[in-house]
Amino acid sequence: MTFSLKSTKRVLPPAGVDPNLARVGSKWLLYSLSAFTSIGALLFGYDQGVMGVIVADRRWLELMQPANSWVTGAVVSMYDIGCFMGALSAGHLSDSLGRERLLALATVVFSIGATIQSASYSVVQITIGRIVLGVGVGACAAGVPLYLSEIAPAEIRGRLIGIEQMVLCFGELVAFWTNYGFNYLNNENWWRIPISIQILPALVLGVGCYFWVMPSPRWLALQDRRDEAYEALVRLHGTDQAIIEMDMLIQALDSEKLRDMTSWADMFKRPYIKLTFLAMMLQSFQQTTGTNSILYYTPTLFQKGGITNSHTANLATGGVGVVLFVSAFFPIFYFDRLGRKTWLQIGTIGMMCAMIGITVLQWHAEHYPGSKGNYAIIAFPYLFYIFFNISWGVAAWIYPSEIFPINMRAKGNALGTSANWISCYIVAQVSPVIADRINWGLYIIYSGICCVAFLFVRFMLVETRGVSLEEMSTRFGLSFDDGVVLEKREEEFKEDKET
Repeated sequence: MTFSLKSTKRVLPPAGVDPNLARVGSKWLLYSLSAFTSIGALLFGYDQGVMGVIVADRRWLELMQPANSWVTGAVVSMYDIGCFMGALSAGHLSDSLGRERLLALATVVFSIGATIQSASYSVVQITIGRIVLGVGVGACAAGVPLYLSEIAPAEIRGRLIGIEQMVLCFGELVAFWTNYGFNYLNNENWWRIPISIQILPALVLGVGCYFWVMPSPRWLALQDRRDEAYEALVRLHGTDQAIIEMDMLIQALDSEKLRDMTSWADMFKRPYIKLTFLAMMLQSFQQTTGTNSILYYTPTLFQKGGITNSHTANLATGGVGVVLFVSAFFPIFYFDRLGRKTWLQIGTIGMMCAMIGITVLQWHAEHYPGSKGNYAIIAFPYLFYIFFNISWGVAAWIYPSEIFPINMRAKGNALGTSANWISCYIVAQVSPVIADRINWGLYIIYSGICCVAFLFVRFMLVETRGVSLEEMSTRFGLSFDDGVVLEKREEEFKEDKET
């Protein structure tokens, strides 16, 4: 068998099955593919959670000797620069190699980065490892929701991304408690073990994506392998639904290829710049409303809130992982029942209230150190993540992966994801510095950003719940006419209906 990075495996009817006979789709296949590829989200979540306790540990600080809080922030946040590069690379590689082959390649890069980190003895070395690993994580973070959106029926697309978010939160939970357990080892190198552990699931994902995971039916159609795309849809959704989806998919391909708009520059031309703007702003708000500022520096947040015992702070940090994981089950069952905009608005209000609570409790600890009331601060990061998980944790990943036309979906999703990582880098780098300067004032800033995010969602987002991928152009007012892209206003749609 010839080795190829590009997905060349054929998707043909099983032996002995008459392709002309109607078949029922396999929910088992749909959900097993979703769960397995979501291991990429587990890697993402684990690495998000693993460094927070490590960089706050005295033994790690004595070994690495970072010069100041800027250097400590850089060790954490340079990972986000790698993720940014990985997310952008996913835009091209997922189109050229295949969605599942991108994930396989990403796991190789991820494993190399984890190995460098676990063998580090200097700030420079571990920072390089963080960047390399970040490239792999960024590609996974962009590739998994893209793949899931392209295999999911429209009515449960939110559920599948909800499964991904649950697996991501499970990764964070495992990271918290792995750190907590190994932190008790009387050894300055204890932190190398939790960093090394993540290589195992990466290898499992890489092998599975190369040899087992079925190519995306949308990618197969984009490669002009339409018979295989139809077979993939039949396996996933059944013959009746596959006929409908394939007809819509062919129409979308035939019309969108008239312009052949597939370059990065096209993403910033009318009318697609509207979609690019929405995707990038949504992903940016997911970070700038404070999620990773809390996740990365939870022990520090608790210490400034008056919890001076380090083991108590670490235990409370582990509780964040439990809350993240438990609350992540809610979107799996309920996210598709309400619109994306509704959940985002509910979540943003709850997150803002949690930030206000953190502000008040840190102010209280500053003026009343030693007060037992300071321990109430533990509740507010938990509250924040409950509201985050039912809203931004799912919607910010699904929205960019579903709103773009098929020939621009990978690049559009990559741009949205890259905006997430740039915002994450800024938050991770400046949060400890701002907190050192203005202490609890940092969370007032996050509360204000939540207000802006609420207005953005309320007045700028277009609802996409229950809309098929091929109907998104119509939902956003985009159509094709003799190869010229037109942006129709609502009045023009009314005229078309009357005609």
